[in-house]
Amino acid sequence: MKTSQHVLVTGAAGDIGSAIVEHFLRDGASVTAIDIKSESEILKRYSPADHGRIKAVCLDLCDQAAVSALIHSGDPLDCVIGNAGVGGTAAFVDIDATFWQHTLDVNLTANFNLGQAAARHFIEHKTAGRIVFTGSWVGSVPWPEITAYTVSKAGLEMLAKQMARELAVHGIRVNVVAPGIVRAGLAGELLKTDPVYTKRAGKVVPLGEFQTASQVADVVGFLCSKAGEYITGTVLLADGGCSLFQFDSDINSK
Repeated sequence: MKTSQHVLVTGAAGDIGSAIVEHFLRDGASVTAIDIKSESEILKRYSPADHGRIKAVCLDLCDQAAVSALIHSGDPLDCVIGNAGVGGTAAFVDIDATFWQHTLDVNLTANFNLGQAAARHFIEHKTAGRIVFTGSWVGSVPWPEITAYTVSKAGLEMLAKQMARELAVHGIRVNVVAPGIVRAGLAGELLKTDPVYTKRAGKVVPLGEFQTASQVADVVGFLCSKAGEYITGTVLLADGGCSLFQFDSDINSK
């Protein structure tokens, strides 16, 4: 990555978001770090030595006009990473309309807002930009009691493919990173607080260990690097094999 690159990352005050920001900082980029949390809370995640290359912004990504204004008012961008998201568990019959809508708003509609503004920005500046969304392995594999989340991530995958199809003519690449069970962020919180989730999760990773936030960030960085320049419309599954069906005998043999 060139030192002149400018990268925008959402969810930058979270575990995975901050790992992504730090990855790009190590590569010499400047970063616009966005979160629903305050600018001071965002900057707390990073070394003071890096603050000069970080523009922290408190922003509600569901506010389409605000997202567009931010992207078009700043320095030209090279990469936009839509990483912010929400989770939560509920049996399908117990999901209420507010929870359902909020999950779709933050995980899907906010990324539509971000992706559309980024695409218009890249086209205006004639930039062959990269857009990467943080999806999930459960975007294509159902998991008990997280229906709102899985549906939002499945929609995100198709959003990225539609964008990639239409934006390729402008040289814009759009992809999804689909992590597995990360011992950080939303899954990390469930591993700490939900014994049922923890028991299930402990049985489904063939590699035998949960993912780290930095491992997710490395895959995002790959898609934004020269090595990823011929990849678009792809869901890059980096899940440690979670999505591979395991028989009871596989689990019991461990």
